Amino acid sequence: MCGILGVVARTPVNQLLYDGLLVLQHRGQDAAGIVTADGANFHSHRGMGMVRDVFRTRNMRALFGSAGIAHTRYPTAGNASSVAESQPFYVNSPFGIVLGHNGNLTNTEQLKIDLFRSDLRHVNTGSDSEVLLNVLAHELQNNATNYKLDPATIFAAVSGVHRRCQGAYSVVAMIAGYGMLAFRDPFGIRPLIFGRMETATGYEYMASSESVALDALGYEVVRDVAAGEAIFIDMDGQFYSQQCAPKATLNPCIFEFVYLARPDSVMDGISVYEARLRMGESLAEKIKRQHGNLDIDVVIPIPDSSRPAAMQLSKHLDLPYREGFIKNRYIGRTFIMPGQAVRRKSVRQKLNAIDMEFKGKNVLIVDDSIVRGTTSSEIVQMARDSGARKVYFASAAPPVRFPNVYGIDMPTREELIASDRDDDEIAREIGCDRLIYQDLDALIDDVRSVNPAVKNFEASCFDGKYVTGDITQAYLDGVEQERRDSSKRARDSAAQQLALELETSE
Repeated sequence: MCGILGVVARTPVNQLLYDGLLVLQHRGQDAAGIVTADGANFHSHRGMGMVRDVFRTRNMRALFGSAGIAHTRYPTAGNASSVAESQPFYVNSPFGIVLGHNGNLTNTEQLKIDLFRSDLRHVNTGSDSEVLLNVLAHELQNNATNYKLDPATIFAAVSGVHRRCQGAYSVVAMIAGYGMLAFRDPFGIRPLIFGRMETATGYEYMASSESVALDALGYEVVRDVAAGEAIFIDMDGQFYSQQCAPKATLNPCIFEFVYLARPDSVMDGISVYEARLRMGESLAEKIKRQHGNLDIDVVIPIPDSSRPAAMQLSKHLDLPYREGFIKNRYIGRTFIMPGQAVRRKSVRQKLNAIDMEFKGKNVLIVDDSIVRGTTSSEIVQMARDSGARKVYFASAAPPVRFPNVYGIDMPTREELIASDRDDDEIAREIGCDRLIYQDLDALIDDVRSVNPAVKNFEASCFDGKYVTGDITQAYLDGVEQERRDSSKRARDSAAQQLALELETSE
């Protein structure tokens, strides 16, 4: 899960790209970067941390040009957290190209071998995004005549990317002196949308991970980029598009609607907010059918993404809705944070309970999902510490039982609380009196009902079915080991840092 943004405008875009990244900050807090294009010249600044911390006035002043792309990142499996891994990435041959990527390639290692042996290209980081950039550069080189590009040549290169790259990828790229390219994998797993703004001298175009960036910056939404499609806007603002995959099928990631996306976004014609309202309705129906004996006094959401579901659930159960937790908005999203100890500590820093809403009551706490169970167990304990008689817990999503390989850095199977436990065992693990999960069929129906034209969804973290068809047990075992190694490196680094601090304090 990363945030990508691309703009071809008539005036300087540095502030525009910065503002857009702020709107997409929820999609990644590890690193951020902006590259602008001034004619055939690129100007770049990247850094670790939140958008507001990466860019200073001096950095912004150096980002010249009326076109550019931007990226906000969180690391996927095994990727190191360093400036070298931050995006956009750059390659200078055969054309100057910068690229930002949201997703995860599932054949990265084979592509690295092919790039080195056949394409004579060197990849300098562990990032699959740099691999994707080099594949695109090679395909542009192969399709260009006399090193000249036109839209047909560019789309032929994207077709080559689709043939070679497997997995999930939504991409924005700038080709020096030519314009902005945006494309989406043939399964349409990760989101990508574009819009335009009419000016006195013609249209400006913007592509983004979520529609909320277009809304906030005054762009009119045109439509989503289709699965397998590419769009190209040249430096004069001329727009071109083409379907570049012969067998494209739309399978948007359903976890985007559960948790990842902002509620005010619309993706593939589906309002995230409306989808979450409907999740609350179907969850209420399940409680009526299967848990009608629960003596619930009040419904309380975990802010922020579970609010719509909790509000609709309380309405359908005819129960009071209350805000029982106050969120500190200056603490990062715990799902994204590396390290179990850091996550546990951040839950108490991030949420504080209002005792009067819990004292002497039987509360139904509603969350969007349960992944590791770390946050859930801390929240249940907070409710009990605040005087709740009974604590029931409802998840707007089904049990997360399988790893995600398409760009969401979910933990290893043994860290997923639902991987080898039933509902009663999970309830005991997190300490609640009753646990209610959404059913997968109901969740899919909830999201699909907002736009019936979307027939299929990528839901592998719930059902273990990987839509790209190339995921083997050996691949999953390798991903799991990579995540274990990455977690160990993070723990060792934290231990070394703590030891250093203790030594310094003495």
